[in-house]
Amino acid sequence: MQSPLRHGRAALGTTIAGGALAALSQAPERASRVLRHRYPTVAVTGMTGVGKTRLADRLSRRASSQSSEETGKEVGSAVMERRTRRTTRLRGYRFRVVPGENAATRLGALDEVFHDEPVDGVLHVVAHGYATPRRTAGTSGAAMATRDEQLAAELEDWSITAHRIASMAVRRERPTWLVIAVTKADLFADDIAAAVDYYSPGSGSPFGDKLDELRALAGGAKLSIDVLPVCAQGGGRKSPLPDKVATEMLGRLELRLAQLSGHV
Repeated sequence: MQSPLRHGRAALGTTIAGGALAALSQAPERASRVLRHRYPTVAVTGMTGVGKTRLADRLSRRASSQSSEETGKEVGSAVMERRTRRTTRLRGYRFRVVPGENAATRLGALDEVFHDEPVDGVLHVVAHGYATPRRTAGTSGAAMATRDEQLAAELEDWSITAHRIASMAVRRERPTWLVIAVTKADLFADDIAAAVDYYSPGSGSPFGDKLDELRALAGGAKLSIDVLPVCAQGGGRKSPLPDKVATEMLGRLELRLAQLSGHV
């Protein structure tokens, strides 16, 4: 018959081993929570030609390749691109740039960022109708599109993304944030306020109406929406939008991302 002392030691050993195993099993989950807190995942969405990758490069402090205007070639990617921003305070972001082309890879990327591994926030990029036109696959010659056509395409693209955001938001307890980044501000430097209003909830514009619908579906209290103008690259002091102003715009966007992510 086992002595009470020996039995007690065995029970204690079992308790300690069980606790150790439980701690080990929870370690990956805790590490994941810490990682998400310090490096939240941000989906960068928007139609092709609005400058998603270039903006993600600026935000992640990654050197961008030359623009399509400088090289005369089309840019963009048909697969999801990843960027990571790290700061000296061991904080930052993990950007997931969703391709804008309407292809199977795009739908797969949307599923990944909004369903398989839901992101912490969304940076949706628009260009106020000034997106760089892209040729349809298999065609040659210069791509042509009017501003009205680009605005219509942008709205159609947003409808697809908004549906995914709403589906993600209703499945989670914590709030979801959305920032609408109105890029290429140098092309409408005298009309920035009107552009921001066009993309704002409650504005009565086609895009504003879509945002109102999204908030109704997702729950207004669970979805914060900000609209900020931005320019990936400004010009000289005499240009419509000098580089100093473009840098200030980027700084305001970075500050808002930091606030939404709990970094400040």
